[in-house]
Amino acid sequence: MTRTADGRGQLLAISDLHVSYADNRALVDKMHPETDDDWLLVAGDVAETVADIHWCLKTLAGRFRKVVWAPGNHELWTHPKDPVTLRGVARYEHLVELCRELGVLTPEDPYPVWDSPGGRVAVAPLFLLYDYSFLPADCADKDEGLAYAHGTGVLCNDENLLHPDPYPSREAWCRARVEATERRLAELPDDLPTVLVNHYPLDRHPTEVLWYPEFAMWCGTRLTADWHRRFRVAAMVYGHLHIPRTTYHEGVRFEEVSVGYPREWHKRQGPPGRLRRIL
Repeated sequence: MTRTADGRGQLLAISDLHVSYADNRALVDKMHPETDDDWLLVAGDVAETVADIHWCLKTLAGRFRKVVWAPGNHELWTHPKDPVTLRGVARYEHLVELCRELGVLTPEDPYPVWDSPGGRVAVAPLFLLYDYSFLPADCADKDEGLAYAHGTGVLCNDENLLHPDPYPSREAWCRARVEATERRLAELPDDLPTVLVNHYPLDRHPTEVLWYPEFAMWCGTRLTADWHRRFRVAAMVYGHLHIPRTTYHEGVRFEEVSVGYPREWHKRQGPPGRLRRIL
């Protein structure tokens, strides 16, 4: 683990910046820390093309003391507009190298420790994906769930753009990521609290307010449903749902920190693109 010892800044978070939209890009242009010691957690869906991802993370890394990134599904798309045609694991590894060149921490790096007046906390960016276990009611398995989603017209673009190569399926990739991450988290000291940063919520409860409940299939995995208890979580930071809010589950704070698309955030009260204070 790496460590910061200043104890003066804030641990801030944002996700779903979607900077391919001009309005969202303008929000990032205006995004600055409040102190020289602020860290920024970016919980995925920066953009769909490598060029846009690079611009956004480079911009933020030049302003914040430390930027910590966890990938969303959009970064992993092999999008027809992106000249970088890498798929699956190769694309993810390419983005990890890009982040390292920029000094941005990723799920493949040692977990940094945040020191504050309240104590030390390990900040763990995660890359876990989903496994279709958040099924619609009355659906017994993935096939039934996808058939139901096709019938409603609510189908995630991942089905066409997020390739799991060399894994045989996205759920197989998810299982491998969960197993590897679980081992790493279990190695942390028993007295060290954590902030877990993942694009998807670690428990299904945040998806209960979705306008289209069937979309929950692309929102996480039941395999992590007890992680907020097992790994001493001070806060679970996520995005993806485009419903920014704070909830508590079994006494643990879940923070949804997404910006979302302009058509969504233009309807909200308050300034758009506001960074959420985590610690």
